[in-house]
Amino acid sequence: MPSDARILIVDDHVDTLYALESALAPLGYRVTRATNGDAALKEVLRGQVGLLLLDVRMPKVSGLDVVRYMRRVEQTQHIPVILLTGFGIDAELTSAAFALGVADLVTKPVDPWALRTKVRYLYNAHQRSRTLEQEVRALRARLKEGTAPPARALPHPEPRLPGQRDDHATEPPRAPTSARDDGRT
Repeated sequence: MPSDARILIVDDHVDTLYALESALAPLGYRVTRATNGDAALKEVLRGQVGLLLLDVRMPKVSGLDVVRYMRRVEQTQHIPVILLTGFGIDAELTSAAFALGVADLVTKPVDPWALRTKVRYLYNAHQRSRTLEQEVRALRARLKEGTAPPARALPHPEPRLPGQRDDHATEPPRAPTSARDDGRT
């Protein structure tokens, strides 16, 4: 079941926004749209964006500019981004995009099946990561308060390794009590 986080699609062509919304509709995620880089940044900074589908070439603020800014802000630096381009993928774009931590580059027109697969995977991975971060913060808070349960060691996957002590032999060896009793039998 999708969480409250939205997928933000950003393109300066309304027909592309409509096509992307239609392609993502079967997934059941909440989708929002923006028509330029400035609007995209405002949406991302408002929070609750779980994935960004972002056109590379837009007037004024490009898709790469949006990603550069996002990666400098703690609350947005881990949001997965799929860059979309209608001009082909060249070495310079690929290098710049992946250096910024973009998850994927996709050419337009987009294959709806492939896009849904990528979006589902990236969105769900990001949600799992956010959930784990929240659990870690909660556990750290409990540790500070002193209410966390004590840590317990996990059992070793191989129960009997050579040279391993028997877990039931917890009695220390007994000391000899006389000259004749040296502990040997």
